[in-house]
Amino acid sequence: MSNEWAETVTETVRLALAEDVGKGDVTAALVPADAIAAAQVISREQGTICGQPWFDEVFRQVDETISVEWSVEEGSEVLEDSILCRLKGPARGVLTGERTALNFLQTLSGTATTTAKYSRELRGTECEVLDTRKTIPGLRHAQKYAVRCGGGRNHRMGLYDAILIKENHIAAAGGIGAAVGRARELYPDLLVEVEVEDLDQFGVALSAGCDAILLDNFSVQQMKKAAQKAEFLGMGRPRLEVSGNVRSDRLRLIAKTGVDYVSVGALTKNIRALDLSMRFL
Repeated sequence: MSNEWAETVTETVRLALAEDVGKGDVTAALVPADAIAAAQVISREQGTICGQPWFDEVFRQVDETISVEWSVEEGSEVLEDSILCRLKGPARGVLTGERTALNFLQTLSGTATTTAKYSRELRGTECEVLDTRKTIPGLRHAQKYAVRCGGGRNHRMGLYDAILIKENHIAAAGGIGAAVGRARELYPDLLVEVEVEDLDQFGVALSAGCDAILLDNFSVQQMKKAAQKAEFLGMGRPRLEVSGNVRSDRLRLIAKTGVDYVSVGALTKNIRALDLSMRFL
């Protein structure tokens, strides 16, 4: 993990602990200050584990003397009742960090688990699953990291690192051609993608020379026609991305149309946290 990512982890954990601990853990204060605890974290269901850097950072910030030893690797698939890690250190610190650490681990594992499910459906095809900006506020970097742990790929991180021209941008800018031209003029080094709603718009976007085209709520037949049109451009063709009402049971059908990516907001928006628990030994 780069220094930039490490700083993001540190700051995200700091804010989470400030939110939970506030002026101090008044319940943990009931435990003798010299009490030492040993604990383990168990997965109550099968899933893909993600979030170890955030989990570790919680206990580092709470009490550096707490040790965490992992029994599984980040991004690995675990079965029900698997022991994920063991902790040892001052009981007060373990109790104080427990909920915040588990919140990160179970939430990011939920994202990774869902992504892994979609990625498995696309295995053996040339199509990949992408995330979106539909993330939990404050956890953008963390959830996109979890998508990668689950075998998916990241779309743009935010509004600053790639251009996605959508319906309202097109209307406000005076059309697809005008919007793409302005994008090339202002940000020549950034990827330019256009979202289209039908094959007519697709043809305009194709002529505009963008880097990628997002097919919004296209039927499978429309996807096939779009992919066939794009193939005439050869190696210089834009990448094709499918979005809108994408279900896991339709992924292979979509992949066979010739598109490059399927973007799924549910990876980060409709997640269900993995069921994890911490138990003192």
